Parts: sequence; C-alpha cells; structure tokens
Amino acid sequence: MAQKDTFLHLFAGGCGGTVGAIMTCPLEVIKTRLQSSGLSLRPIFQVQLGTLNGTGMIRPSPVAPGLFQVLRSILEKEGPRSLFRGLGPNLVGVAPSRAIYFAAYSKSKEKFNTVFVPNSGVVHMCSAGFAAFITNSLMNPIWMVKTRMQLERRERGVKQMNALQCARHVYRTEGICGFYRGLTASYAGISETIICFVIYETLKKHLANSKMASPASGGSEKEATDFLGLMAAAAFAKGCASCIAYPHEVIRTRLREEGSKYKYFFQTARLVALEEGYPAFYRGLMAQLIRQIPNTAIVLSTYELIVYLLGDVAK
Repeated sequence: MAQKDTFLHLFAGGCGGTVGAIMTCPLEVIKTRLQSSGLSLRPIFQVQLGTLNGTGMIRPSPVAPGLFQVLRSILEKEGPRSLFRGLGPNLVGVAPSRAIYFAAYSKSKEKFNTVFVPNSGVVHMCSAGFAAFITNSLMNPIWMVKTRMQLERRERGVKQMNALQCARHVYRTEGICGFYRGLTASYAGISETIICFVIYETLKKHLANSKMASPASGGSEKEATDFLGLMAAAAFAKGCASCIAYPHEVIRTRLREEGSKYKYFFQTARLVALEEGYPAFYRGLMAQLIRQIPNTAIVLSTYELIVYLLGDVAK
C-alpha cells in the first residue's frame, strides 16, 4: 500500500509540473533574460542639483528594460519560437523533478511526523527543505542546460542549439562540473521552497478546518470550490516566498552564464551589488510572479486533484 501511495505522489507531481511548465514557458524565458548580465541596459538622464556653481548636472543612469520591452525584442529579433527556448529540457526535467519532490516530501513528512508534533510547521519546513535538497542535487544538470538555451541569443532564421547539442557543448568546454554551476544558489533557494510550503500547508489546514466547521459541508467529499481554494492558497504562498527569496534566482542565472566572471555564490552577490546596485537582485521579479503564481497554483491543484481522484480509485 505504501509503495502504491508513493507511485501516486510521483505520478501526480509529474503531471502537475508538466502542465505548469508548458503554460508558463514564455514567461520563464523573459525572466531569465532579465536576470542575465547580458541584458542591454538603457540609459536615462537624471538632473542632479547642488553643484558648486549652483547649476544642475545631468548624469546618465542605467535602467533595465521592462517585461514587455524584452518580449517585443525577442519577437522582433528572434521570432516567437524563441519564447519556448529550453522547453525541451524543461519537459524532460519537470515531470521527474516534481515527481521526486512530491514523493520525497510525502515520505519525509511521514518520518518527521513521528519525530515532531504531527503536521506542525516544523514538519512542513523539514519536509520541504529535504525534498528540495534531493531534487536540486539530482536535477541541476538539466536546469543548467535549460538556462543556457534560454540565454542564447541568435538572429531570426539562424539555427539554434538543441538540448543535446547544448549539453555536449557544456561538457566539451567545462566538463562534468559545468553541469553543476548554480547549484549553491539552488541550495540557497531551498528557503523559498520552505516558506512556500509552510504557508501553503497552513492555509490548506485552515481551509479543511473551515469546511469541516461549515454546516453546509459535505463532509470529506471534495468539490470544485475546494480546488479553487487550494489554487488560491498555492498562489498566495508562492507569491510571498518569491518576493522574500528572489535574489538567489538572479545569482543562479549569473553563475550559469557561459564564460562569465561569476564563479561563486557570495562572489557573484558582491559583484552584482557593487556594479549594479541592490535593485539588480530583483530584476525579472514581475515576470517571475506572473509566471510562478499561476504555475504553482496549477501544479499544486493538479497534484491534489490527481491524488484525490486516484486515491479514491485505489481504495
């Protein structure tokens, strides 16, 4: 029975991740471009008052282009197909990564429930952290290839590398270690996963308690409104987590750039802060929120729906 439950969580997590990845791929490409150091900053001119002779001084200040400007640039220079760069490795990786994550989360939650107060915040934090650590360690090579493909800029009509060619290029130029660039930033990003799942599980428990307390409740039977509530809970949880832990995403993208000066996590953070200022750590946040909030809502609600439907069949 335990083996059947593990397979159920693997299948549900994989399905949820695949649906979410396909629907939000263009936003991920835009987000990655905004995070990269190769983004063309446009100068704006600011008037600074208070010079010695009392006159104003005009100084150029670099400003990152917005989400729609990057979208227009990709469409004009590279064509609409570039908005789906990296979808191949994403589809190859997202189903197993989500499957591994949800299975590890489910199994570790069972174990931690025997150590700590069952279904407490500590259990959710430890389970989410452990699952994220396992998933990041196993899946980093695929995400590395995906990021490289998304960062590749070629004019419309010029053939771009596919996933296999990109992987070969990374191996030829950087060796096996090249596939693990950005892994330290992914480990730092475990904090985002923990925050997201703690908030989600808390809201999920609150929704379940509210349903049980309601006199009009149908008991344990789930309805369409229950899954809408779970989608809203997932969206809120991911939005909060993304805003708090977003800088690690920028650092990870910089670490995965080809031939860049960024080598280590803290060295990259220091360089970005010194050369571009602290706002650079939040470049692409809007695209991330627009992408991740519905994506997480789709993934988690699809996961809950499949577990519920197939769980009933298995009984």
